[in-house]
Amino acid sequence: MAFDSQTILPAVRKWKDLESLLSAPYRYIVLLGGHIGQLKNAVDLASGAGKRILLHADLIDGLKSDDYAAEFLCQHIRPAGLISTRANVVAKTKQNGLLAIQRMFLLDSGALEKTYALAEKTKPDFMEVLPGLLPHLIREVKERTGTPVIAGGLIRTAEEAEAALRAGAAAVTTSQRDLWRS
Repeated sequence: MAFDSQTILPAVRKWKDLESLLSAPYRYIVLLGGHIGQLKNAVDLASGAGKRILLHADLIDGLKSDDYAAEFLCQHIRPAGLISTRANVVAKTKQNGLLAIQRMFLLDSGALEKTYALAEKTKPDFMEVLPGLLPHLIREVKERTGTPVIAGGLIRTAEEAEAALRAGAAAVTTSQRDLWRS
């Protein structure tokens, strides 16, 4: 089962938020970027507490989202997985045996079709759909790609998270601390 049956994936930007989750019952934590110089310490700290970091590669300060950066993150920082909108980063993550999560923004029909084509090419382990407030599109993405879906972005209430899960999302990413207790 995805993420050891964990359906809420806390998403953090700040070191203190990461520290606050070290004693929480969550095994997987999403790290939304950060300074390149702090990443190894953050991943090691989390790992020491039995946590697995899913790192958003596109949001790292001081690092360009290219093949070299993906290789560096996979080989030296060693999170459980990388999240990216970029096909090359997803492909390199898969080559390195980490969880590869393709992030897609539901902007319009054109963006949706482009992302379907990208997913066909990269075959990510998961698709992260933003915003995660559109249950019918969560279902569609899962059916069209055959890939488990993570819902994220703008999910602010337990009811919204539950709707995404009912629509077929394997998990919900959220930076809303109130939902971390759900």
